[in-house]
Amino acid sequence: DWDYYSSGYDRGHMCPAGDNKWDKEAMWESFLFTNICPQNPSLNRGDWNEMENACRRWAQQYGKVYVVCGPVLYRGKHKTIGKNKVVVPEAFFKVVLCMEDTPKAIGFIYKNEDGNRPKGDYVNSVDEVERITGIDFFPLLPDDVEKKVEKTASPEDWGI
Repeated sequence: DWDYYSSGYDRGHMCPAGDNKWDKEAMWESFLFTNICPQNPSLNRGDWNEMENACRRWAQQYGKVYVVCGPVLYRGKHKTIGKNKVVVPEAFFKVVLCMEDTPKAIGFIYKNEDGNRPKGDYVNSVDEVERITGIDFFPLLPDDVEKKVEKTASPEDWGI
């Protein structure tokens, strides 16, 4: 915890605490450092928070969505904070999948910096987020569905 004090970074939740109100233990666990990364304060309180709220709206609208997010560490030496040298990610990703009605997915990359931009500025296909992160997000989908939903990003399908 001390590594964050006076570092200039917020303790940015990957899974927001507000999404864990359903269970006391889940809420407590959302504050573990395994769920937190150093995040630019403007990003954490602004555009990233707006994305968290959008994911909640989509879950209410569609009944169920799958959300995967985390830090992006590009090659090379990484900035650190505190005496424990907590690594500061260069960016964060979020991918969202909805299997209701016609399956669809969308990806986002947020640089870990100040910004106040429309959500559309962060949109990427899931394939592009997979290329950047090296993670295969939805490997258990039938291949034809996976290929279709991951290759394009249609912000208008999500009300963006």
